[in-house]
Amino acid sequence: MSEILTTAIHWYGDQLELLDQRRLPTTESWWSMTTAEDTAAAISAMAVRGAPAIGIAAAYGLVLSARQQGDTASRETLQQARDTLAASRPTAVNLRHALERLDAVMGEHTGSELAARLEEQAVALHTEDLERNRRLAEHGAMLFTNRVRIYTHCNTGGLATGGHGTALGIIRTAHEKGILQHVYAGETRPWLQGSRLTMWELLRDKIPASLVIDSCAGELMRQQAVDAVVVGADRVTANGDVANKIGTYGLAVLAHQHGLPFIVAAPCATLDPDTVTGADIVIEERDPAEVTAPGGQPMAPADCPVYNPAFDITPASLVTAIVTEEGIIARPEGGDIAAHLTGC
Repeated sequence: MSEILTTAIHWYGDQLELLDQRRLPTTESWWSMTTAEDTAAAISAMAVRGAPAIGIAAAYGLVLSARQQGDTASRETLQQARDTLAASRPTAVNLRHALERLDAVMGEHTGSELAARLEEQAVALHTEDLERNRRLAEHGAMLFTNRVRIYTHCNTGGLATGGHGTALGIIRTAHEKGILQHVYAGETRPWLQGSRLTMWELLRDKIPASLVIDSCAGELMRQQAVDAVVVGADRVTANGDVANKIGTYGLAVLAHQHGLPFIVAAPCATLDPDTVTGADIVIEERDPAEVTAPGGQPMAPADCPVYNPAFDITPASLVTAIVTEEGIIARPEGGDIAAHLTGC
């Protein structure tokens, strides 16, 4: 039986357990998945979130479907499960890449042999993500000198990945090297991933950090209390545009105004050379109740119209550097995404 234990994803060969991130920080509750449909529902409901973690979970979800089908499992019989998983969060390119990786090993295999091949790839995807995050973090930490103060957005740590994290992984590694002075974590409305999840991770690791409301970022920069902004990404297009959690674009504009580096941590799997620009990305729009009644508590008139995009697009012109596990793409508006991928 294969088993990988990380912060948010446990795999036991015939069962997937996901840490229900909706209930953090007050309750650490694990949600057991036994089917692809369960896994897709967990992804859609944001019990698991973060582009790398979504891809890993989806890969395991397809394995579960193969196991459930037993001797009848085949490429054709798994298609519905694959489609369900692919539709669970359309913006994160890692999900698509993970499923494509499993597609590539299916061949004409059926039954237990097919399930074994899919599991091998899903476990490898999980293990490699942790290793890549550590390499990415080493590259990112090299961008900073001693005592750096970083502003970050959303959650990009072990909860959002296979372990260690992307943007938060850079922060962790900078802390390990003794070059991190302080972290400011934006709360990240409406799901509050910054306050609920990032601060939960930072405090557990004893990393010096303060939680701030999203609209405090500009004032911190005006006070010269921030040296750099470091964020993750759900997709980076061929021209270097970045799709990430809503609010990222505003931070990039603020960083540009104040002359601060705006750094994007994006594993190679997040780079999408097949999508030309950010304008070509379908932005997921989520349930209005996330804004009008967060946590089920009414905060706006019941009939209030809502626009609730999950992501926004930061143009490449505002990005100082994109950090992957293979190195740093400086000023990505120069069109270096495809060239960089040759080393990934």
